[in-house]
Amino acid sequence: MDGEVIGFVIVWVLAVISVSYCYYISSRIKAGVFRLISVVPVCAFFHVLPLFFTSLHLSSCLAVSLSCLANAKLILFSFDQGSLFPLPSNIFRFICFTCLPIKAQQNPNPKNQIPKWLFPIKVALFAVVLHMYDYKQYMSPAVLLVLYVLHVYLELDIALMLVKLFVFIILGCDIEPQANEPYLATSLQDFWGRRWNLMVPAILRPAIYIPVRQFNRGLMSSDWATLLAVLATFVASGVAHEVFFLTLTFEMPTGEVACFFVLHGVCTTVEVAVKRTDFVRRWRVSPAVSRLLTVGFVVVTSGWLLFPTLARSDMLEKLANEALLSIDFVKRTFYSFW
Repeated sequence: MDGEVIGFVIVWVLAVISVSYCYYISSRIKAGVFRLISVVPVCAFFHVLPLFFTSLHLSSCLAVSLSCLANAKLILFSFDQGSLFPLPSNIFRFICFTCLPIKAQQNPNPKNQIPKWLFPIKVALFAVVLHMYDYKQYMSPAVLLVLYVLHVYLELDIALMLVKLFVFIILGCDIEPQANEPYLATSLQDFWGRRWNLMVPAILRPAIYIPVRQFNRGLMSSDWATLLAVLATFVASGVAHEVFFLTLTFEMPTGEVACFFVLHGVCTTVEVAVKRTDFVRRWRVSPAVSRLLTVGFVVVTSGWLLFPTLARSDMLEKLANEALLSIDFVKRTFYSFW
């Protein structure tokens, strides 16, 4: 474990050097194919980094931050698109906005701010989830799957909140929330576009959605072009997630993860189309009912297509064991220090 932590630190030092090259060299090249060529070696380097770690937490951290998000940001940056355009004012900001799952908030809206009291509640709930692993031998597979889902959501949400706090202290600027209480979503469009993993839509919108919509506007009506762009975005996300899980598990994809996103893409497309009809515009559904239907659909389809794939590869159990071992390591270090 100590060796992997040291290797993890070395990798991040190399990542900073690589991003610094992009800031000083690539940014001086005119946007277009030649700038893309200049960042391709960095993208290739970032893509293989997670393969050198056995720890699921370390490899997934690198896969998300560098292999997925940083590479996508650098590709968009090659064409003066995305969160790295316009170029950040200094290299430190460029490194943070490239390597971390963050985006500067342009127009802060107090209504979108997440209450601060939610964070300690989530930490306490996460501690309860970890404690419940002591009794997992008495749980049915369905209950254990729900426990894994809570673990993944809470750990990811807490980690991203800590990253946001760190960046706010260091850079002193407002950062867009990475998630906005997805369990309050009133529709699939609301869940995927405005509440869950907001860094990904911020990348997919300029990379897939806008180009596909603009291309198809010359071939069909604006409404059909928009619907096709929504579906294409989900298909691209499904393929990206298949590659992501392949990087972590080294197992051939079964297609279930891609089917999950294609299913949600089709349902979201239908939802957007139905919302535009006069009948639905006149018919209002209670927010409580729409939240129950939306979250229920996400949970059921996740349990059907997404999480079984993770469970078969032992990713969920390995994630839980690593979390418990990490807590024991911190406890031992703390007690030995005092």
